[in-house]
Amino acid sequence: METKTIFMAFFIITTLVSYVYPSLCQEDIDNEPLVNPGREFDALDAISPASEDYNNYMLENLPPRYKTYIETCMENMVSTDKGKCGGDVLKEILTNEPVSKECCLKVVRGGKECYMEINKLMFRFYQLKRFSSQASSKINEVWNRCSAEVESSSSHDVSI
Repeated sequence: METKTIFMAFFIITTLVSYVYPSLCQEDIDNEPLVNPGREFDALDAISPASEDYNNYMLENLPPRYKTYIETCMENMVSTDKGKCGGDVLKEILTNEPVSKECCLKVVRGGKECYMEINKLMFRFYQLKRFSSQASSKINEVWNRCSAEVESSSSHDVSI
C-alpha cells in the first residue's frame, strides 16, 4: 500500500512538473529554423492564383477598424524603409537570421501590441499559414531579443 502511494505521489509531481516545464519533455527544437534560408525562404514569395484569391478574401473580410489599426501600426514601424524591416523580421522568425539594431529599434518604437498584431496577420496569409502554430513562440523570441537589445543600447547611450 505504501509503495502505491509513493508511486502515485511521484506520478502526480512528474505530471505537474511537465506542465510547468513542457520543454523538459521535448527535444530542443527552438533553435531550428522553420524555413531554411535561401531558396526555400525565397519560394515563399511565389503566389498562385488560388493563394492570391485566399489572401484577398481574407483581407477583404477583416473588420475596417482592424485594417486601420494594422495600417497605422505598419506606418509607424516601417515608415522610412519601404517594408525592408518587416521583411527582415519575418526572415528572423522563419530562419533565425537576426535583424539589425536599427530594425529592432523600429519594432520596439512601434510597440509590442502592434508588432504582435502585424505578425498575427502575416501568418494568416496563405504562404505562411502552415507555420502559424510554430511561429508564435518565435514571434515572442524576436520581440524579447529586440526589446532587450534596444534597452541595453539605450542604457549604454545614457551612461556615456
